[in-house]
Amino acid sequence: MKEIGALWQQFMAQGVLQTIPNRQNDDIYCMYTEYEKDANALYTAILGCRVATLNGLPAGISGKAVAENTYRLYASATQDNVITTWVHIWQTEIDRAYAADFDVYKQDGTVETYLSVHS
Repeated sequence: MKEIGALWQQFMAQGVLQTIPNRQNDDIYCMYTEYEKDANALYTAILGCRVATLNGLPAGISGKAVAENTYRLYASATQDNVITTWVHIWQTEIDRAYAADFDVYKQDGTVETYLSVHS
């Protein structure tokens, strides 16, 4: 959690979103992927946005395509409720796929959490 907080701080302080070409909107995606095992082991967190193409990304910025999967959607009324959503996920027995999970921080202040699950 500490590292994810630092990632957010750097992303926002450096205005990274505005440097990403071909973005479809200004919703911010926080993706959790490359799980070593499950949520208690190592995984990769990536901040970014949805783009029309990964071509032309500036130096220092990489892209990651989200593989097609089955997702369970959780909606949070505000950004402050996201941690409550994740606590619920961690405390509930869900047949998670641990492929790519992501939060979408929408411009209207709501957040959608997509959890990869086995179909």
